[in-house]
Amino acid sequence: MSAEITLFVNPTAGRGRGAHAAQPAASALRAAGFSVRTVLGADAGDALARLRTAVREGTGAVIAVGGDGMVSLALQALAGTLVPLGVVAAGTGNDFARAVGLPVGEPARAGRLAAEALKEGRVREVDLGRVAAAGAGGGGAAEGGTWYGTVLCSGFDSRVNDRGNRMRLPAGRFKYDLAMLAELAAFRPFPYRITLDDGPVIETEATLVAVGNGSSYGGGMRICADAVPDDGLFDVVVVGDCSRATLLKVFPRVYRGTHLSHPAVTVHRASKVTLEAAGITAYADGEPLGPLPVTAACVPGALRLLV
Repeated sequence: MSAEITLFVNPTAGRGRGAHAAQPAASALRAAGFSVRTVLGADAGDALARLRTAVREGTGAVIAVGGDGMVSLALQALAGTLVPLGVVAAGTGNDFARAVGLPVGEPARAGRLAAEALKEGRVREVDLGRVAAAGAGGGGAAEGGTWYGTVLCSGFDSRVNDRGNRMRLPAGRFKYDLAMLAELAAFRPFPYRITLDDGPVIETEATLVAVGNGSSYGGGMRICADAVPDDGLFDVVVVGDCSRATLLKVFPRVYRGTHLSHPAVTVHRASKVTLEAAGITAYADGEPLGPLPVTAACVPGALRLLV
């Protein structure tokens, strides 16, 4: 393993916490005898290009410092390679770190853990989802596309994201609260076509469909509460046709994961999922993928994770 470790940093993550979190992580790595190279970028595309160069040139590991967006970028460069990923969770959501049991909001501890894992060779192989590129057919992982580690969501929650992303004011999470109220006012279930593995098409009215490699999204909303990131399967959670009042009653239970027992909720497990619905955008790891239809494949052991 190369003694040079790449620190992949989003300095603006968590309202500036990312820049501060990088310092103890770098100190822990240097104290363990590693040299540290920091990779930033002018924007997401530039940062990913720089990271891919570091991986190609033979870095010993990548430590992503920031939130789920930074982890998502790192996955695009590391999935399917032998280069391990460490995570210093310093963003707003940090759902990937939660799903794999890594420290959240403790940059010094996370940095020490990554350094110790590198010294001792502690690596856990975890699954990733891969969404087929547009026009690539149903192959998912084999056809090129986008990797994700937590949850692919579609339906009511993605419509809230869409609306919030279009709003210039107010700033911060409050605009998403307003977006949720607006979507509730116009609420209706959506006609879906869902294909699990090579089974028959399921035609159903659904409020939302989430395809979980990890258990949570949105900063701890346990939409796919029982998902395990190394079992080779997605948990596919379908919230069926329900009234506005039922949705308001069920949605708060998502934070505890107790919504899964509600009669309107169905859970499937599959290694490949195709979702079709008109006018719905898919999001994965909080990032927009584009309009349905999409096909996601669970790729076992796609990522080597420092634990």
